[in-house]
Amino acid sequence: MTNKLALIIGIIIAALFAVDFVQYDWANTVFLMRKLTALIEWIAFWR
Repeated sequence: MTNKLALIIGIIIAALFAVDFVQYDWANTVFLMRKLTALIEWIAFWR
């Protein structure tokens, strides 16, 4: 991955977080983090 591509992806992710904060009051981010936590716990169980 080039630096330019990493920067573009980082800007897109930051913009998505900003939109989620302004329009949805972190609802989507909280949902995704809860699902990610459940996935990590599930993977840790199979370890």
